[in-house]
Amino acid sequence: MDTELLNRLLTRDEGQFLEFKSIYERPGGVGFKRRKAADVAQDIAETLSAMANADGGTLLLGIEDDKTVTGLDYPDDKLALLREATQSLLRPPLKARLTELTHAGQRVMIFEVYPSPVPHQLSDGRYLLRVRDQNLPFPADQIATLKRAKASSQYEQQFVHEARFEDLDPDLLARFAQRLGDPRPVEEILYRDYRLLDFQNGRPRLTLAALLLFAKDPLRWHPRCGIDFVKFEGTERRYGPELNVVRRARIEYPLFELTDKAFALIREHVRERTVLHDLLFVERFEYPTFAWQEAIINAVAHRDYSLTGISTEVWMFDDRLEVRSPGELPGPVTLERLLRRDRVHFSRNPLLVRVLTDLGYMRDLGEGIPRMFEVMEENYLRPPELGQDGFMFQVTLRNTPVYDLQTQRWLEHFVSYPLNQRQRRILAYARQHGNAFTSRAYQKVNEVDRDLAYREIQEMIALGIVARSPERYGRMYCVVEPSAPSPIPVELVAVLDALSRQEYVTNKDLQAAWHVSRVMVWKRVKKLAEEGFLRLEGVGSKTRYYPTDRLKAMLVQHG
Repeated sequence: MDTELLNRLLTRDEGQFLEFKSIYERPGGVGFKRRKAADVAQDIAETLSAMANADGGTLLLGIEDDKTVTGLDYPDDKLALLREATQSLLRPPLKARLTELTHAGQRVMIFEVYPSPVPHQLSDGRYLLRVRDQNLPFPADQIATLKRAKASSQYEQQFVHEARFEDLDPDLLARFAQRLGDPRPVEEILYRDYRLLDFQNGRPRLTLAALLLFAKDPLRWHPRCGIDFVKFEGTERRYGPELNVVRRARIEYPLFELTDKAFALIREHVRERTVLHDLLFVERFEYPTFAWQEAIINAVAHRDYSLTGISTEVWMFDDRLEVRSPGELPGPVTLERLLRRDRVHFSRNPLLVRVLTDLGYMRDLGEGIPRMFEVMEENYLRPPELGQDGFMFQVTLRNTPVYDLQTQRWLEHFVSYPLNQRQRRILAYARQHGNAFTSRAYQKVNEVDRDLAYREIQEMIALGIVARSPERYGRMYCVVEPSAPSPIPVELVAVLDALSRQEYVTNKDLQAAWHVSRVMVWKRVKKLAEEGFLRLEGVGSKTRYYPTDRLKAMLVQHG
């Protein structure tokens, strides 16, 4: 059974809930050198405390990043240091489930931790939080906030004493196990992997999270756990004789299928918009699909379920879509950080979030809100509006384009260039002002200082789409429209097939495609990133290389 657990984990990729850790290092990129056991123990404490401070997770020790099993070649006294890492190097000590096994003659340790009700601190004073596949430092002055947030996350984890396993829908449980591709009894999956139930005197005890996800009658356990959808006529909500409700629906299902049911109903009311350009868009809707669905998923996953008197709400007006989630933002997640588009993540409901993530509804935790901003702006729409309305957190998506149709068509000439939204905004401004602008106009239109305006204008000059004009006093810049698509760099031609099948490539992928060393890959990739073709995320061996919008557009243009 333990070997089955390891094999199952090795089919997954590192991320929010999983990390592989080797005891070896490669000085200079070649050969293997065993690390000091004390350093490996520190890594164990860091990763598991970060996971426990977030949503829980699993650490596989003795595994390389490419999932090769290289084992734990330590004497018994050093292995004891590893086993005791979460007890000796953390305050308060963290209890981790440890499984030790032998795989192909190599010893492997599997550490599992659940979301902890209290934050855990490293012996050197640091607090870490797991965000995607990184263990990020958490500011000491925000620890009190983290502690309060931890306390509020206990609601979904409470055991409902009157509930029985028979209250769960067996069809939903079977579909859940099938989607996971896991042949084990579903009770074992819920207990072993997700902590959705426990056993007392041999009888299962269900958490509220388990009932919200899989109950035959979820309203028995929470009266307002669904979604209320209301479509209004016009742009304002009216009452009494002027009531302007066009459609009202209460979507009430277990969370396992709630979002799919909500998507199907709401999709019927999202209108198609004018197709701008066949080269770039197959179809466009008044709200980009990713944006409105991500807003609903976040609302369902992160709402405060202790507020039992109100549902998640989706209000649709002629000019906007409002998604309203009960509860204030949890602790470390602030409105200011979201508006800055920080990659920030903290789950009020870590048990629910882990299930929804493994089912594929949530991906790249901490990326949802920033990606919503990007998608809206890529579709020439205003960025999402975020706000707190009493005890409801609200995301508003507006369907009115920022630019008229002619300006949008004109801006498509520059889609293959690595421009940010401020640079695109000044291009739209220039089109209305004789295809020219000044540094002062850049500062005013984008609300930035002179230094940032200067740097970003210089970037546009380097790309060849802006040139200084010598004809007028002062610094005037003229827009130079591109005449033909730029060629795809020859280095990237070799990996186009890989990029068509997956969202990113790794150093290992590029080594195989280019037949060069890891160091040479890094040098080439760094140049491609500087030229605006690739975007780098992660550090060290976890670095991933994503195509930029410029490269994506070029791939479309070149077929």
